[in-house]
Formats: sequence, structure tokens, C-alpha cells
Amino acid sequence: MSPLPGPGGLSGYAEHFLEPAGYLDFGRFGPPSDDVVETTAALTGRAAHATGRTVDELMGYEPRARRAAARLIGAASVESVALLPNASTGLFHAAFGLPRGTVLVPAREFPSNLYPWRRAAALGRVRPVPLAPDRLQRITSDLVRSALTADTVAVALSAVDFRTGFRADLAGIKEVIGPDRLLIVDAIQGLGATDLPWTAADVLVTGGQKWLRAGWSTGFLYASDLALERLEPTLTGWTGVEDPGRYDGEEHPAAGGAQRFSLTNANPIAAGALAHALELVERAGIDRIVGHVRQRTAELIDTVRSAGGLVRSPTAEHERAGIVSFSMPSRDTGTVARALAEHGVTATARPDQIRLCAHASTTLAAVDLVHRALRSPTG
Repeated sequence: MSPLPGPGGLSGYAEHFLEPAGYLDFGRFGPPSDDVVETTAALTGRAAHATGRTVDELMGYEPRARRAAARLIGAASVESVALLPNASTGLFHAAFGLPRGTVLVPAREFPSNLYPWRRAAALGRVRPVPLAPDRLQRITSDLVRSALTADTVAVALSAVDFRTGFRADLAGIKEVIGPDRLLIVDAIQGLGATDLPWTAADVLVTGGQKWLRAGWSTGFLYASDLALERLEPTLTGWTGVEDPGRYDGEEHPAAGGAQRFSLTNANPIAAGALAHALELVERAGIDRIVGHVRQRTAELIDTVRSAGGLVRSPTAEHERAGIVSFSMPSRDTGTVARALAEHGVTATARPDQIRLCAHASTTLAAVDLVHRALRSPTG
């Protein structure tokens, strides 16, 4: 069993980051590591001094990033992974590729998880059915089971709820929906902060700008054998087919693996950033990162409660990830947000709650800043 975190960030990982001590907004954006910054600058510099070898050399980062992604999620083959610039692109591939039928989608999902289904529905491809969460905004196996119908072809949800940080039981939900329906998962609020059975999903999409800390325009898609069998490659581009380098003017068959979901060449500089970010996670150890996040999250929950706050996130360890959402019953959210900012805490403020997100570089000093802010006369 790993020792509990000390007052600093996670050794072997935190040293690579430069964000201020009070940064607690990883659910919105995770400041990239110096590895990512240096890689981005170096590859941009190489592109600026291009030779006849430069393009081919830079394109080598795409398979490197795909291999690192496959290792992180425990995929059996790199062929099941394709690079995409964001999670939304992967969700559109799924929405426009599904066979006709209904798709269960949580009613209060983040908008990026709603629009692909609405757009596909407008063209008559699928029919999204709102999945109403319980009063605690949890999407559970029992809730999914109760909503399934004979024409349900897929269930689409977030691995971790962006509002509360509730962690879905991916394996349990997949068991409930059965082997013939697709489980489509947006992992952006979970990968890099918690460890779930990612390949329980048939389609897994993520962006790298949050907990993976790879910067914007980075991400990937994982597709199971069932997904590759069921999803029509509706949006496949010229790089998603067999023999893409043969420019013969003919339509080529879709590629055999997840590469069929490629639209065009990946940005090699973004691929390099993602590769280095994922390899840093691998070197530090995802179990150690998750342990640090778990401990800092528990400390934030205790701190908010001790100041009289109402924690809206799950407090049971098996249900939570790295998000702590709360409100202060005796104070309006705007006042609390200003107090946090005055004390150097970066958080997400919404009309009804504040969201704090700790990561593996978060030190105990951040928890102390929250404590001071919530107990200050202005907070």
C-alpha cells in the first residue's frame, strides 16, 4: 500500500509542473508539464527549419502517442486506438456511426455529450432518450437497467460527472446493457485522476487538456471489436482508409482498426505533446497519481465541511474522483468565489456551487488556502 501523500506534490511527477500553489481547476484545464512545453517548442522549431525529412520525422509521434494511450487504458492492441483533437470529434463519430435505434444519454450531461446525439437525431440516424439521474445526479447500473428497451442500441455517458465528480460503474453498466449494446464513454474528467476499467467501454473518448495535462487539441479514441463491427465509418477521412498514401482517385475501404475514425493527418506537434504527457503519467505510476488525488480530495472535503460548507460531491471513496463541488448555505456563491480568488485559489464558480479539483501536483498548501478563504470575513 502506498504511503499517504506528504505536504508536497507527488514525488517524481509534481516537479514537472509550475502552476501556482492554489490552482484547483483541473476539471477545466490542467496546466501542462515542462516536458509538454519543451516538446511543443522543440517540435515547432524543427518545423520552422524544415528539411526533406522533417514531416516524416514529426509524423512518428502519432504512433508513439497511440502506443502510450493504449498502455494507459489497458487496451490489448494499439490498433484499437486513434488520435483525435478532442473528445467531441470521437462522440460525433459514434453518434453518426450507430445503427438505427435509441441511445440513452443522461439529461444533465455536459453539452459536448448532448449535441452529437441531437445532430444525429436531426438526420434520423438515432433517437436520444434522456436518462434522468437520481436526486444526487448519479447514473447507476440500476438506473440504466430500468431505462433499457428492446430498441436501445447504446448508452452514452461520462465516466466522471463534471458537476459532482460522481464516478460511474463502467463495468457494472456494461454488464447491465449486455454484449450486444455499445457503451460509449467520455473519459475526459477521469483519465489521469482515477483508475477505472476503461476498456469496459466500447467507445472511449477523451481530450488531453484536463487531467492528462497535455494541452489543447490532444486526445484519443478507443474502439472495441464490437464498436468496430457496429459503427458505420460515416465520417472517415482520407487517412482513415487502407493505403491512404495511394492517390488513385478511388474510394478505399475503411481501415481495419480504430484508425478508421481518422479524418486527416493528426497534428504531429500535438501528438508529441500527448505522447510526452502520457509517458510522464506512466513513469510516475497511475496508481500513485490516483492515490495522491484521492488524499487531497479527502482533505478538501474535510476542509469545506469544517467551514460549514455543503459538499455536493460523493464522499464515499469508491464513488468519487478528483472533483469537490460545494456551496456555503449562509453565503452566496459569488462572495465565496471572490474570497477564494483573493486567497490565491483558482476554482470553477457556477451560480449554485463552487468546484475544486486537486491533482498529483497539488500540495497541502492549496488545502490551507481554501481553509483560510472559507473562514475569512469576506468568504
